[in-house]
Amino acid sequence: MNHIFEQKQCQTMAEEIKKNTFINEELFKAFCSTPREIFSPLKTHAYRLDALPLMGNQWISSPLTVAKMTMALDFKNADSVLEIGCGSGYQAAILSKLIRRVFTIERIEKLATSAIEKFKKLNYQNIHVKFDDGQNGWKNYAPYDRILLSAYIEHIPDILFDQLEDGGILVAPLLIGNQQFITKFIKKNGEINKEILEECLFVPIKDGKE
Repeated sequence: MNHIFEQKQCQTMAEEIKKNTFINEELFKAFCSTPREIFSPLKTHAYRLDALPLMGNQWISSPLTVAKMTMALDFKNADSVLEIGCGSGYQAAILSKLIRRVFTIERIEKLATSAIEKFKKLNYQNIHVKFDDGQNGWKNYAPYDRILLSAYIEHIPDILFDQLEDGGILVAPLLIGNQQFITKFIKKNGEINKEILEECLFVPIKDGKE
């Protein structure tokens, strides 16, 4: 795709996101400068506000969902973020424009390898990828200012809260009854406060590696 046309597609998509949910200027610019088609298996649908299928029954989230999850992180002044569930790598790519150090874990080896290749192609040098079960976090670089889960879960493992900086924020799609909700957890003085934001739809988090 022509680079100028690609930029226009990114900007048009960012403007569509802005019509549907609040995003600040930094996030708007991140969407404008991140080519979603690189991360999408369906190039012709890359700039629609749709979730798209990946390998291993995984999905690349709707850009609208990416926007809502990212805004919930309250990313200003955050220096590091840990993402659980790299998938296509698109969410990590957006985060890399906003936060200095991005650490992302993927349990499906082919997806992890593919994401690394995409980041290299785009010369994104502040994203670190690990092939592992993300529910254990990534202790080597903890604590993190922000943690984001890209798959729904019923209960957040304590080990993830242990790896969250005091004053930090964890955002996850939480299963409550039969519904999923974007949920924001704030750690303050060792205590965890929870705020339920809005309904969402994600694939479930899974154990182990593939």
